[in-house]
Amino acid sequence: MAQSRRAFVAKAAMLTTAGGTFIASSGSIRADDVSTAPTSEATYEVYPIGVIEKKDGSSRVRIFDKYADGLLGLDQWSHVNVFYWFDKNDTPQRRSILQVHPRGDAQNPLTGVFACRAPVRPNLIALTVCRIIAVEKNVVTVDQLDAFDATPVIDLKPFIPPDEPRKDIKVPKWTGNRPPAQ
Repeated sequence: MAQSRRAFVAKAAMLTTAGGTFIASSGSIRADDVSTAPTSEATYEVYPIGVIEKKDGSSRVRIFDKYADGLLGLDQWSHVNVFYWFDKNDTPQRRSILQVHPRGDAQNPLTGVFACRAPVRPNLIALTVCRIIAVEKNVVTVDQLDAFDATPVIDLKPFIPPDEPRKDIKVPKWTGNRPPAQ
């Protein structure tokens, strides 16, 4: 039986976060395939694949030459998820902050970093969904990107519409946002 992409990714995430090795196959993946759980001392290496360039009001993702072949076909998508590293916040002290007042506003309730989009967190991974303007050689021009110039990019993934939930969305009042009408 075919499984959805979302179910496939969820199973892979379950295995990899539980310390298992994930191998893509057409067969099923079971939780009991996991033999060990990671410890807090486990480390993982992440390598930048490019860098963000902000010039003259435009935002570009410049992919390093050795990864440029990975852009083949990206121009067929309207939007891309850009994953980058908050490198300017990368200190042991900032990585240890687990609660913040969202948006730096003391009027907002104290909130865990996993319940908001604070730039301080144990792993400084950031995500922005961007509209693709152009893909030329190793440069992806996007409409806007909430990152500083020279920020390291760690991954690009095309935005696929089912990635966005369509119903049963709720957000805290401090965001000032209301969920879309259903």
